[in-house]
Amino acid sequence: MNSLSLLCHWTMKPTCRILTSCRNSALFGFPPAKCYHGLAKKGNLSNFCVNFEQICQFQTNPFRVSGSGHVFNDALKASQVPSWSFGQSGVISRSYSVGTTSRGVSVIARLASKFRNLSTSIETRVNENNFERIYVQGGINVKPVTVERIDKDENVVREEESRIEVSDEKQNVSNQEGLDEAKVVNAQREYSDIEKDAWKLLRDSIVTYCGTPVGTVAANDPGDKQTLNYDQVFIRDFVPSALAFLLKGEGEIVKNFLLHTLQLQSWEKTVDCYSPGQGLMPASFKVRTVPLDGNKYEEVLDPDFGESAIGRVAPVDSGLWWIILLRAYGKITGDYALQERVDVQTGLKMILNLCLTDGFDMFPSLLVTDGSCMIDRRMGIHGHPLEIQALFYSALRCSREMLALNDGSKILVRAINNRLSALSFHIREYYWVDMKKINEIYRYKTEEYSTEATNKFNIYPEQIPLWLMDWIPEEGGYFIGNLQPAHMDFRFFTLGNLWSIVSSLGTPKQNDSVLNLIEAKWDDLVGHMPLKICYPALEFEEWRIITGSDPKNTPWSYHNGGSWPTLLWQFTLACLKMGRIDLAQKAADLAEKRLRSDRWPEYYDTRTGKFIGKQSRLYQTWTIAGYLTTKMLLENPEKAALLFWDEDYELLEICVCALSKSGRKKCSRGAAKSQILI
Repeated sequence: MNSLSLLCHWTMKPTCRILTSCRNSALFGFPPAKCYHGLAKKGNLSNFCVNFEQICQFQTNPFRVSGSGHVFNDALKASQVPSWSFGQSGVISRSYSVGTTSRGVSVIARLASKFRNLSTSIETRVNENNFERIYVQGGINVKPVTVERIDKDENVVREEESRIEVSDEKQNVSNQEGLDEAKVVNAQREYSDIEKDAWKLLRDSIVTYCGTPVGTVAANDPGDKQTLNYDQVFIRDFVPSALAFLLKGEGEIVKNFLLHTLQLQSWEKTVDCYSPGQGLMPASFKVRTVPLDGNKYEEVLDPDFGESAIGRVAPVDSGLWWIILLRAYGKITGDYALQERVDVQTGLKMILNLCLTDGFDMFPSLLVTDGSCMIDRRMGIHGHPLEIQALFYSALRCSREMLALNDGSKILVRAINNRLSALSFHIREYYWVDMKKINEIYRYKTEEYSTEATNKFNIYPEQIPLWLMDWIPEEGGYFIGNLQPAHMDFRFFTLGNLWSIVSSLGTPKQNDSVLNLIEAKWDDLVGHMPLKICYPALEFEEWRIITGSDPKNTPWSYHNGGSWPTLLWQFTLACLKMGRIDLAQKAADLAEKRLRSDRWPEYYDTRTGKFIGKQSRLYQTWTIAGYLTTKMLLENPEKAALLFWDEDYELLEICVCALSKSGRKKCSRGAAKSQILI
């Protein structure tokens, strides 16, 4: 009987042994990786990773698992996908050998069409519990899979090898061109002293796992005696670091980060005997060193899904940022093969299924708890905060680009299109305020019971704060922070408004108006240091009730009206999209005057951002990375086009509500289109 023997060589830098973890992986049926090291003497941790060959035996019709079968069956079809061979325990059996040489011909087959079908033609089903069917191409943090094949007929081997290597060579040339293009950013000019210092600090913050870079710590303040969780790698915080590395042509750390966090997605998550749904991404992770018997130790990844976080906040935005970064990696490097991997496609679908799950909510926006995003403390943003909706919309647009189109994904793609259409209409219609809209709310009638109601959410005019009536400019507007029945949060939240621009959640006219408002209210929203995380701050009795008298979120500090330099790169991206490079340059010049001398603080306090935050960590990594990303985007504005989205006119044609057929108020798609044309 014909059979196939596949030897998968997983190459790391350095290659370290993959050992069984005590925590189970619910996604791929195999435990997460650990790194074992032997120590010749205490403190020497770098030279003891053992190279290995991992023998992976696949069983599928018409093949049989055999140690001696060597003939490739040309009748293999794309639909016949090898699956992992499991024992009764459900754990992959592995064998390792050191210092041995395998007989046969090595064929590089990562991108060759025939062997690629073995790993990508499977139809993944996110809702199934049996994930043992999924073949993980290349594993975690590895080089392309090497398929080693032994055949008595050497002519057949040479012919097959030649065909595959030509295909792979072409693809490698294509990927290299993408990396070379990204490196152009770095070849323009000599770095200034502040940029050199920033790059040194950013590299010093890199975290390695088994000898490979996997992220950057949140802060690397040498004078910090109580690190809390600032020594961990946060998904949210790593995004500006990732973009800085990508724009500099260094994509390895980003790829490693994406794959390792994807692996952590599948870990068992339990908080007080309750496990959240599959697909949840951790807020952060830490590389821990665990001593073993003798003079050995192992490195393990220890994720935090909120069970250790202050306040036990849920990391809702982590999965959304992961999707956004996955798209950015492909756009900048040209390495779209990462997006097409089966494990990545499966993880992507799991996040989407978690976000698109039907519930009791009547709105297309995501319902979340307080502290579920960048503002991760109690600040009265529970419900449908703008930041989550803007990131959700961005992640949906990313996913629609990256999802592999097949019969198994058609329903999911249709759900994404419907949600994008409904969400864009909801935010544009009900979250937007300018002088005209505020005057309209001011004259609202309440207690309307009708499908024709103007005041759909029963907003009482008395909710309009006095500061807003004097503050809103004649030219300009913004998206409010939150909307629920009988409640509008009129605070200006910077990140949500910026991502509404970047993702085209707002109309072109609305996006222009947001930047016009920031320019008109520059002293309030930028001041001495860009940019306010929200405006205005909660004060007096309002602060006591809403924050619970939070001593860290005192008025004009931290999340309560503090100024965060990391928002600079997002502001730059929004300005470049709208052709307002002058505003971005003005903000960058302002930040550049102080960041280095102030030792790269996490945030600034006071109404104008004049003082370093009272509890601000110094040498905050995303402050450093945000500045570097801003500088590179300003030098190469064309790179910004890889990171934002233009208006999707097809979404304006989609209307799933069919209001015109039910006798209800006419759908406002026509009004939305008219704003596009202005």
